[in-house]
Amino acid sequence: MAGIPSAGSAPTLEMVAARAGVSRATVSRVVNGSPKVSPDVVAVVQEAIAALNYVPNRAARSLASRRTQAIALVVPESTAKVFNDPFFATLVQGIGLALADTEYTLSMLIESEAAFDKTRRYLLGGNVDGALVASHHTGDHSYAHVSRSLPVVFGGRPLDPSEQVNHTVDVDNAHGAELAGDHLVERGRRRIAAIAGPQDMPPGVDRLRGWQRSLERAALPIGLVEYGDFSPASGAEAMRRLLAREPEIDGVFAANDQMAIGAYTAILETGRSIPGDVAVVGFDNDQYAAMAVPPLTTVHQPSLEMGEVMARTLVRLIAGDDVPATTLLPTRLVVRQSS
Repeated sequence: MAGIPSAGSAPTLEMVAARAGVSRATVSRVVNGSPKVSPDVVAVVQEAIAALNYVPNRAARSLASRRTQAIALVVPESTAKVFNDPFFATLVQGIGLALADTEYTLSMLIESEAAFDKTRRYLLGGNVDGALVASHHTGDHSYAHVSRSLPVVFGGRPLDPSEQVNHTVDVDNAHGAELAGDHLVERGRRRIAAIAGPQDMPPGVDRLRGWQRSLERAALPIGLVEYGDFSPASGAEAMRRLLAREPEIDGVFAANDQMAIGAYTAILETGRSIPGDVAVVGFDNDQYAAMAVPPLTTVHQPSLEMGEVMARTLVRLIAGDDVPATTLLPTRLVVRQSS
């Protein structure tokens, strides 16, 4: 019978056309979402597609449209960092939610310094329609150059002003850190330290700057700062250095929750209590913050929403729509027992 695939053969465009009683060109238009087909005909063709379990030939469609229906998420971090930091899991979840109702698939490229040329060739080699770049550092090979040839959306602004990029999605890191500092001041803390993040990354710089602004308003010293790399181990080491410098510290702001949890270790191993002796505030509101002992006061950054907005912005950019150059997402303080 016409339109019925034989055993072992895959259904074709011609079989769908025969079953629906329309031309091959009409089926192609329906498959490609053309608005030039009437709703009644679309319904008949879609019924035939479902009945035959027809899967469109993506390769052929890509050749016709010059689209791959794929986008890349580039993360210039080590594999260990990406899989240990809950931020990245939540960001990818948000991207996935945004792409779920589209035809786009996502490739994740975890890039070491040595792999940049390979990554750049992949991005510019016609393999993807656009890219998302997260967690970039100053000194990374410039993806600003890639964005001149390929639609790119950055999660956070580049620190280097020479790396001018067209589209960024960021959270208000500086304001969130101010909220953390203000909270510790309002709790009566006067020897307040900071465990800052890497200063070659926008979140590291902005969160330190926000904390400094808060303490300056309160006329408190801003010199009690040590630096970590956003990992728990670096937070513990930074806290030990701070306590060695100033044993009377009574409050600490850590630039992410992972470093805050590391600071817990260093504080408690000296016999000090949290929050009795030292109040602690983190940043992220990741999945471990509420489970810490005591539960961690932290600044909530909307990393899930950030991933969604980045992906939707990129899809619109690929489609040729006008999109905002910068989207800044708000932060808020979540108060728990650590402060």
